[in-house]
Amino acid sequence: MARRKKKIEEHTNTERWMVSYADFVTLLFAFFVVMYSISSINEGKYKTFSSTLSRIFTSSPIETMTGQPISLFEQPPTIAEPLPLESEPYAETEKRRELSSAILEEQEKLSAVSKQFEDILTPMIKENLIEVNKHDFWVELQMSSELLFTSGSDQLSQRAIDVIKLIAAVVTPLPNALSVEGYTDNIPIETAIFRSNWDLSSARATSVVHEMINAGVDPLRLSAVGYGEYHPIADNSTEKGRFQNRRVTLVITSQAFSRYGASDEERAKLLNFQPSSASIKKP
Repeated sequence: MARRKKKIEEHTNTERWMVSYADFVTLLFAFFVVMYSISSINEGKYKTFSSTLSRIFTSSPIETMTGQPISLFEQPPTIAEPLPLESEPYAETEKRRELSSAILEEQEKLSAVSKQFEDILTPMIKENLIEVNKHDFWVELQMSSELLFTSGSDQLSQRAIDVIKLIAAVVTPLPNALSVEGYTDNIPIETAIFRSNWDLSSARATSVVHEMINAGVDPLRLSAVGYGEYHPIADNSTEKGRFQNRRVTLVITSQAFSRYGASDEERAKLLNFQPSSASIKKP
């Protein structure tokens, strides 16, 4: 008697849902990655990215029988434009801020001159009779009129002559232009020699210029300017303020901004310009 073979039941796969679930989780993960990445950009980039995605999903092209793409909503295919880079204008700004090596070298020389003034004029600086100020493109040596002149006079004292000789020893080797500026307080003066503070300030600046020439400074580099009472650095209503306002200032100017003492070609080199040959003049 033959045995009947037992029928083997087919196994039913109950795990197919896992494939769909895994695809769903993968898409969800990609969605959150995109959302996280766009959350860190600025508002302008977000709007551009958002509008680009919107155009892409609302104008998907379909291939026809002829092989030509058509749009579901009769819109042309969208081409995403590249976002502008913020580094380009920044690079241009940095380029404009760059200084030539020549002008940086001159700034170092002016710093050295400022340090020399501080070293040789220490006693007068401690007495508040001289002040040294260093700027990027000039050095300013401010001298009190009490150090240089008697009241209402443009005649230099012996101590002033000694100080000017020390100053001349520092500036004589330099090529830079030197401007001597005279200032007064606001108390009017009217004498047989000086009609106003304009005359007094100009005469005092000129006296310092003459003494610097006597000390060996090239007169081609020198100028004398009188400002009178109109550029005070302190309050003229107090004696202390008027004392500060009565002064003579020596300004050593960078070659790049000097009207005399440098040719146009030298100034162009310092400022990193490229002038035409027709604009280059002799100093």
